[in-house]
Amino acid sequence: MRAIGRDPLFIDHAAGAEIFDVDGNRYVDYVCSWGPLIAGHAEPSVVAAVVEAAARGTSYGAPTEGEVLLAEEVARRMPGAELMRMTSSGTEAAMTALRLARAYTGREVVIKFAGAYHGHSDGLLAQAGSGLATQAIPASPGVPAAAAAATVVVPWNDRDALIAASGRDDLAAIIAEPCPANMGLVSAATGFLELLRERADAVGALLIFDEVISGFRVDRGGAGTRAGVPADLLVLGKILGGGLPAAALAGGRELMELLAPVGDVYQAGTLSGNPLAVAAGLATLALLDEGAYIRLAKTTDALAQGLRAAARDLPVSVVSTTGLLTVFFAASAPRDLREAQACDIAAYGHFCRELLARGVYAPPSQFEAWFPSLAHSAEHVEQTLDAARAAFAAVGEAS
Repeated sequence: MRAIGRDPLFIDHAAGAEIFDVDGNRYVDYVCSWGPLIAGHAEPSVVAAVVEAAARGTSYGAPTEGEVLLAEEVARRMPGAELMRMTSSGTEAAMTALRLARAYTGREVVIKFAGAYHGHSDGLLAQAGSGLATQAIPASPGVPAAAAAATVVVPWNDRDALIAASGRDDLAAIIAEPCPANMGLVSAATGFLELLRERADAVGALLIFDEVISGFRVDRGGAGTRAGVPADLLVLGKILGGGLPAAALAGGRELMELLAPVGDVYQAGTLSGNPLAVAAGLATLALLDEGAYIRLAKTTDALAQGLRAAARDLPVSVVSTTGLLTVFFAASAPRDLREAQACDIAAYGHFCRELLARGVYAPPSQFEAWFPSLAHSAEHVEQTLDAARAAFAAVGEAS
């Protein structure tokens, strides 16, 4: 909330598409716990599954049938996900993906993209410097320079920079969000995801898709599946746990069997595959059939088109895909982090404050995506657009 110049909300409860703070204010919620709640808050079937699981025990430190069922469901939706290893967070899953890639290739260097967030492990908390591709510098106090030194940061959608950075024989992996949503929603340029696959293959590196946000949201099989671009490893989270802490690493059998105890690459976590989170994930995925994605796409499109119209003459771009959108205060949609940072951040902050005052809770940062859900009705969208028209007008009057 500091980014938009106000104090945070403290939440009392939520239901469906609505969230209520401790002061009794009601909001239409487009944060939705930052993405896991594709079915909305306290969806009855998900709550029932968690309650039933909790009654049998909250944690065992041993395998359960639910983990197998969840892995089978992921494999049905995502080609190439032959085996899955559960973790409790996307940070752990991404960290494990890099460890596995380095073990498999015998190399150390990793390419990531400026503006992409893959969790807060030391080696991935890096930012781009100047030039086409530079050795990364730590982006947080406490991160040793040596930890970031094996990470090369490239501008998103920059074909030349990617080709230049990947032309090396010590590259272990390229890690990317196939549908980036951590600098706001910045779509991949035509052919760019295919180029990632091509460059990884050319030098014998692995391609890792971080689908913590996009997995099961933009498509039943995620953004990579929708684009027809296969990854060697998939990092999953958010919807996978249905609102409870769960994430996973998935991939082909040859790669995944390098993980202990079958192989020598160590990974463990006491609460990984927690039965409550597994139950919530299974119940959520059960709701996500073809009809659900048609509904979600319709809701997202109505919201995005309405926001574009509500902005009137303001320099505003609304970027959207199924289940995700971002409002940028710029005349054209950003293509990378630098262009996203050049948008009018102060205007977005003003816009968000005005929305909150009118009962709409949008992400309090232009660098986060909005998360429409299956619980958002046509009435919720219309309420949002009414608030947006007034909010845009207030921003225009202040400029």
